[in-house]
Amino acid sequence: MLDMHERTKNAAESPDSSQSQQVLDAARKAALTKRQQHILDTVLQRGFVSLEELGKLFKRSTQTMRRDIKFLSQQGLLRRYHGGAAPPTVAHNTAYGIRRVLCGTEKNAIAKALAAQIPDSSSLFLDIGTTSESVAAALEDHHSLRVITNNLNVAAQLCHHDDFDVIVAGGVVRGRDHGVTGGATVDFLNQFRADYGIVTLSGIDEDGTLLDFDLQEVRIARTIMSNSRQVMLAADHTKIGRGAMMRLGHLCEVHDFFTDRLPPRHLLKILEQASVRLHVAPETSCAS
Repeated sequence: MLDMHERTKNAAESPDSSQSQQVLDAARKAALTKRQQHILDTVLQRGFVSLEELGKLFKRSTQTMRRDIKFLSQQGLLRRYHGGAAPPTVAHNTAYGIRRVLCGTEKNAIAKALAAQIPDSSSLFLDIGTTSESVAAALEDHHSLRVITNNLNVAAQLCHHDDFDVIVAGGVVRGRDHGVTGGATVDFLNQFRADYGIVTLSGIDEDGTLLDFDLQEVRIARTIMSNSRQVMLAADHTKIGRGAMMRLGHLCEVHDFFTDRLPPRHLLKILEQASVRLHVAPETSCAS
């Protein structure tokens, strides 16, 4: 196990260094046990971790893990959920350049599973996000698709395909990720009715609420969802339990949920009750 100095050094070098550094600064003052320090490391690295996973990892009872998580939550070091824990909420999303490489293997596996459900000669929306870009790459072998997108990176990936019609929304182009947003974008997307709407997000709360950091992206995702015959949500496991400020919707509003690990039990119950089809891509290892 890493000592505090090594963990602090590694956090400073990680993509979410500012958030991790704040957490580790607080951890120094909290007089944590070695097990609590290790739990903190595990959750910061993996995102949401269930009580069952922690119990197996540390060979302790679920009750012991629950007490440790409660203490860490009271110290502001973790966010406590029914059935597990996640990193503390942040107010801003990770930079686009970092998100492009985080969990790339997982996103590709999710994209491949999702693309397998899209038949040739379909119409679909693809939104802003690195997961959407992975989906675009996974659609390369399809035929006769009509793709409507506000993501210039997606358009650039697919426009060379002679068999595709790529329709790009108008609006204001963001330099950081080549996303197109604004009222004009929403108005443009509202002109279409697509077979499939593929949406991505920043976080899924424990009650199934879908979350994002950007109001403009939320408006666009809502527009895509309301204009799609079938709504497909794509999110890797690190989005589960991750907080964000804007409410996008709820899991019960999608038809299919594509991810890379089995969600915690309370979300499985929500999915079952809402008859949402769950697709779990082959398990991979997410590099932190």
